Amino acid sequence: MLSHLDTEKLTHTFELGPIRPPSEAYSLLIRATRNCPWNKCLFCPIYKGTKFELRAVEEIQRDIEAAKSISDGINEIAWKMGYGGSAREIAAMLYNQQEYGQCVRNVALWLFAGGKSAFLQDSNTLIMRTPELVQVITSLKETFPNINRVTTYGRSHTAARKSLEELKELKAAGLDRIHIGLESGYDPVLTYMQKGVTAEKHINGGRKVVEAGISLCEYVMPGLGGKKMSHEHAKETARVLNEINPDYIRLRSLHVHSIMPLWSKIQDDDFELQTEDEVVEEIGTLIENLQVTSYLKSDHILNLLMEVEGKMPEDKQKCLDIIDEYLSLPDEEKLNFKFGKRLGYYEKLSDLKDTYTHYKIDQVITQIKARGKNVDEVISKLKDSFI
Repeated sequence: MLSHLDTEKLTHTFELGPIRPPSEAYSLLIRATRNCPWNKCLFCPIYKGTKFELRAVEEIQRDIEAAKSISDGINEIAWKMGYGGSAREIAAMLYNQQEYGQCVRNVALWLFAGGKSAFLQDSNTLIMRTPELVQVITSLKETFPNINRVTTYGRSHTAARKSLEELKELKAAGLDRIHIGLESGYDPVLTYMQKGVTAEKHINGGRKVVEAGISLCEYVMPGLGGKKMSHEHAKETARVLNEINPDYIRLRSLHVHSIMPLWSKIQDDDFELQTEDEVVEEIGTLIENLQVTSYLKSDHILNLLMEVEGKMPEDKQKCLDIIDEYLSLPDEEKLNFKFGKRLGYYEKLSDLKDTYTHYKIDQVITQIKARGKNVDEVISKLKDSFI
């Protein structure tokens, strides 16, 4: 359908990193740094075996220009095909055509969503020298004037080392949000997992970001304390979050895949994973101890109860009620929900009322057991595909 049109601008490319937060699914991705400067966390498989690199500002600016050329090309095609100033139809078409590559697909998805947000990759772009990061943000916003939100990943340790004045400079340049992997507020867990930060650094870095006026999103990892440190992990993480009071708290339940360094600790019986029900109980402990005005989000597929979210403190009881509802279910109902959730049939607990789906899932569970297989192990394999 596009073959008769000039698609030369769609051949431009720019560098893309491997990950971005789920909330940035529709953002324009610009790689400002490569890989992770710390890269020692036992629970993370993403950057292992890679070297961290700072990219030159000029190199990043060329990527921004390449993204602009692709965007212009899509808009020009939209005009030629009679869609006027709307590129949504063409963007959707291009996104579903693999031959145009990841860069075109990223820009197409971004335009389809309105072309309003950008995310600076990789794991800790905040580590860039402040004047250079300001240059990048400025170039991005000058090239794409319609962008109204620029976000990035950062480490608490890095945020704590930046001066408040530097963070305010970044805010003034247009940095709207920083995503930080807090994971835990309990020092023994942070040490065991080789996180490279303390609870106090988490607090210092987080508070500084908030004081600078930059929106802060802190990621918490239920299950990271294992069976041994679960209670302290939940309570101390809540304490640290209470000290910071970020705009968002996002839950990312632990699942350990064989490609993670933590896997060997489990094989050596040095770390004992919790059951999914125990992780749900832990999330309940975390929420009970929260004294924040943050928005709690559960927007990752590894979370069992993704409906446990809301504005704190207004929705605290609603979240705890959902947890209590799940924990009060008979064991066979819990298993049906866990399996159905991991297969993609269930989203909320109320979906259990779909008698046909419930029956079909029970049938599959019965067949698995009849073949002598462990259903929990099958569920774990399903979760592997989410990593």
